[in-house]
Amino acid sequence: MGVPCYLWGMFVRKKKNKSGSVSIQIIKKIARTNRVIKTIGCSSDPYEIDRLFKKGLYELPRLYGFTLFDNILEPELNALSNDNIRVVGPELVFRKIFNHIGFSAINDSLFVDLCISRITHPGSKLQLSKYLQENNREEVSEDRIYYFMDRLHSLYKKAVEDISFNYTEKILGGEIGVVFYDMTTIYFESDKGDEFRETGFSKEGKHQNPQIYLGLLVGKNGYPIGYEIFEGSIYEGHTLIPVLERFEKRFNLQKPIVVADAGLLSTDNITALKEKGYHYILGARIKNESAKIKTQIQQLNLADGQIDKIIKDDNTKLFVSYSQQRAKKDAFNREKGLKRLEKNLKAGRLTKSHINNRGYNKYLKLEGKVKIEIDYNKFLSDQNWDGLKGYLTNTDLTGEEVIENYHNLWMIEKAFRISKTDLKIRPIYHRIRQRIEAHICISFVSYLIFKEFERVLQEGHSEISVNQAIKQINKMYEVIIQHSNGNTQRIILKNNPEQEEIIKIINHNF
Repeated sequence: MGVPCYLWGMFVRKKKNKSGSVSIQIIKKIARTNRVIKTIGCSSDPYEIDRLFKKGLYELPRLYGFTLFDNILEPELNALSNDNIRVVGPELVFRKIFNHIGFSAINDSLFVDLCISRITHPGSKLQLSKYLQENNREEVSEDRIYYFMDRLHSLYKKAVEDISFNYTEKILGGEIGVVFYDMTTIYFESDKGDEFRETGFSKEGKHQNPQIYLGLLVGKNGYPIGYEIFEGSIYEGHTLIPVLERFEKRFNLQKPIVVADAGLLSTDNITALKEKGYHYILGARIKNESAKIKTQIQQLNLADGQIDKIIKDDNTKLFVSYSQQRAKKDAFNREKGLKRLEKNLKAGRLTKSHINNRGYNKYLKLEGKVKIEIDYNKFLSDQNWDGLKGYLTNTDLTGEEVIENYHNLWMIEKAFRISKTDLKIRPIYHRIRQRIEAHICISFVSYLIFKEFERVLQEGHSEISVNQAIKQINKMYEVIIQHSNGNTQRIILKNNPEQEEIIKIINHNF
């Protein structure tokens, strides 16, 4: 009943006992004799036997460290060099998650490498080519990577969406009742655009660089549903309805509640959401409401943590909450903005072009024909809005439920942050559209793998952060030994305690 393993001369054995139970043992074959290295456990329960067997497979490389070079001749040992060592951690951890999610259905080794390396070694495709060669994988030229990317979008985009959606639906309990939508800009290291890469309002402050818009639709806890790419000059408010309709049709979504930020709040969007039968929760710009509604808001006199409701003329509900902590933050930011204006005014750096409603420039006014002044009355009146936050909805949810759902929008902000910092999705150096689309597709898959890794670390009560774990994974090595008889032996080196914890969590969950 022995099951050979990949380690030289060792395997995990199921041994039937006279009592009818089964013992799980780690065996080492020495001179035609099987020596028991360790007994993992004993049971009559088939499920427990299977669990113990898997534990034995996990223990095997750990124990092998004590007898690592028993069967290696001295000349073979002396021939070992750094070229015989390769990083194996990403394969042991992230390929396992990749396969578990279902991406193994995309049977392409280069696709796997591109997605995993976006987590472990984010950078240019040239760096990926070097990384694969240095770790004794295969000779993958930069040209081959680019050729693959030219075909990736048409080959795998649909499969990636299907696999991601099915897995997110499974993680969220089989139903996606609430979806969160937001957009971000991704800039290019170039001063020339085209009909796709265009200059526009940049959320990253890169107004001089051509950019694209990335719209991301996620479920609860930030699990991705899908994404869309738009030209860089589009108004973000025009993207919400097309994205919802595409994914509703694509995956037969049953009119989920749509949660979006105030930036996507427009009369046209709200009208379209109503006409198409969607329920929604949107961040409200309460200072832009009608005079009647603004008066009602000011008359609420909310205490810290209190929520109240105003029914608008179109029967939508405007929930307004007050937070003392938010009020302090609002006041601090207003004071900071005012001081910056006063400093610039004193230095003569302000002109007519600065008189607009962007940020704290709204406090500027033109006195006479040429004199620019600060409108302190406007500044003082703004303090009446400190700490107030509005939420617009046509659902039957309570104020607490509306706010709880809206606050989950930070998950999509986190998704963008992970994509931009940890996965280094930007800046993008590609200029051909197919490669840009492939780059986003790879990053989307990497994000889902990243999310799953983050989830199991948290559920395993690990104190290791994702970024710390990735560093440890990149330091998991194996030794490749070419024996004189022509056989190749691969030995995983013993892990340190943190690496051991990571592998244990991964093996338990996947």
